[in-house]
Amino acid sequence: MENRLYKTKEEVLMRGREVIGIPLKQIDITNRLETGKGAVGSVLEESWFGYSINSESEPDFVEAGVELKVTPYIKSAKKIRAKERLVCNIINYMEEYKHTFDTSSFWKKCNTMLLMSYEYRKDVPKGDFTINKVTLFSFPEEDLLIIKQDWKTIVDKIIAGRAHELSESDTLYLGACTKGATAASVRKQPFSQLLAKQRAFSLKQSYMTYILNSYIFGRKVDEHIIKDSSVLKEVSFEQYIINKISPYFGKTREALLLEFNLATTAKNVNALLLARMLGLTGRLSSTEEFKKANILPKTICVTAKGIVKESMSFPVFDFRKIITEKWETCELKLLFESTKFLFVVFQYNSNQELVFDNLLFWNMPEKDLKEVEVVWKRTVEILNKGVEFHTVGKKVYNNLPKASENQVAHVRPHSRNANDTSLLPDGRTMTKQCFWLNKKYIQKQIK
Repeated sequence: MENRLYKTKEEVLMRGREVIGIPLKQIDITNRLETGKGAVGSVLEESWFGYSINSESEPDFVEAGVELKVTPYIKSAKKIRAKERLVCNIINYMEEYKHTFDTSSFWKKCNTMLLMSYEYRKDVPKGDFTINKVTLFSFPEEDLLIIKQDWKTIVDKIIAGRAHELSESDTLYLGACTKGATAASVRKQPFSQLLAKQRAFSLKQSYMTYILNSYIFGRKVDEHIIKDSSVLKEVSFEQYIINKISPYFGKTREALLLEFNLATTAKNVNALLLARMLGLTGRLSSTEEFKKANILPKTICVTAKGIVKESMSFPVFDFRKIITEKWETCELKLLFESTKFLFVVFQYNSNQELVFDNLLFWNMPEKDLKEVEVVWKRTVEILNKGVEFHTVGKKVYNNLPKASENQVAHVRPHSRNANDTSLLPDGRTMTKQCFWLNKKYIQKQIK
């Protein structure tokens, strides 16, 4: 196919907007819709813009300096969310570390993107999808400062000979997601003999959701934690948060409630306190930075002797849905791969008062995610075979994975009471369950 030449950004944008509202089946002249993942993007590249599909390091429209990216979203009555992360380009471990951010493969390819958005609907054929938003997108300065820090985090890990330990949750907006036909897709790395999973620079699903809502659909702007983004030229986002909050370490929760004039017994009291420490009027989880980066605050309570009191729970899973999933694309793996956690640590003193002890950003190491995989697969296996129950006194036990069987995670109930149940695959009912991180594992992480 002979490539059509686009010399300016304006030409690319104009041609992109001409496709709005036209069903893809009316555009597809090379039958790309019959192929699998990425078919929508392929149709637009070949049949609409008139250039051959390639995986070059240059942007798609070289002369115009624009990369074409198609991003599906899911729309509900109250919100719009990105269906998936936006994959940018494969990371060449052997070469990337030789560059600065400004000469990096990511920046060379994606500094300006033509974002073409369409609503994904599960039961609608691809041919009936239509592009409904086309935007020429350049990163806002405040985002770019964090993206540069993310790029450096990824490259620093390569230089340290730890490319095999990379995780999408290492970073905030720009991730290093796995990329390949199978989990066995691996590459050489320059400073270790170990092979590393093939990964690509990608914009996180949470960041893409924010782009869609704020920059493309023009929905309301959320409160900022950082009022002056220039501070990010001196410190990382995480260090900025820690610097702001560390003066409050060692104060009791009661003293903090008085200091910030908060009279509440709500479950989210610790999150409210954290927000006030940062000078916020709203909720921490609703800030622009936390939404973009998919940061999840979690409170950890420690006894006076330094023992973590409870395991950490995650959302209830659907017994019948989980057995239809594959580990590589399941919700639990996506959660730990893409989420950065903010651990807020309170410790009881000798008077049994809760004292604000520490704060740390954490994401699950790749080796520990493999342990979670073992628990997840064992859970699916048991659900498929049929859960076994046995009664001791008035208590009913089951054979789902326990904390004693795995050093990282286990499964146990997460229900309001014994009557809070869901259907098992075999038609029986069982109290709702969720995955938990073991309290001993949590204790090891915060130490």
